[in-house]
Amino acid sequence: MPKAALRVLGIDPGGFVAGWGLIQSYGNKLRLEDSGTLRPRRGDPFTMRLCALHSGLTEVLDRFQPNVVAVESVFFSRHPRAALQLGHVRGVLLLAAAQRELEIFEYPPATVKKAVTGNGRASKEQVRQMVAMLLGSEIKGAADKSDALAVAICHAHSGGLLSRIKDLDPGPPRRRPQRGKP
Repeated sequence: MPKAALRVLGIDPGGFVAGWGLIQSYGNKLRLEDSGTLRPRRGDPFTMRLCALHSGLTEVLDRFQPNVVAVESVFFSRHPRAALQLGHVRGVLLLAAAQRELEIFEYPPATVKKAVTGNGRASKEQVRQMVAMLLGSEIKGAADKSDALAVAICHAHSGGLLSRIKDLDPGPPRRRPQRGKP
């Protein structure tokens, strides 16, 4: 029986703009379904921007019904306040997906870049170009969209393996042999 296509929603969280991209993966074939950005009003208090991001992603999830969500994980920041705000943003975005009982996978930025371009230090422009090539469609607009699509592609390439590993039962814990004792 043929396996159904996997619908992956990639998310690139940001403090002021969050990108999202939905792809369909069937084996090694990828197809762009849609992408966009969530842009709360910059002048609003931070808590209101969090609400806007949550409700925006909720609408995307309800409209497109993805099978899984892939999110770019937090990277080290030299600015503690910016890192904390990004953590809050990621939290409300993850909450929206968790409320729909979707399986969530997280990927470090370098892993996403390597999965898409072959280089973990690729520039945003290189990522955009490879995403466009892999999906057979020009990605216009903010880099947040192509970054989110890159996260979805990363999951499509490696997520099946991660899902299988996650589902494995490790069995009983193994005992370490003690040295020096017969």
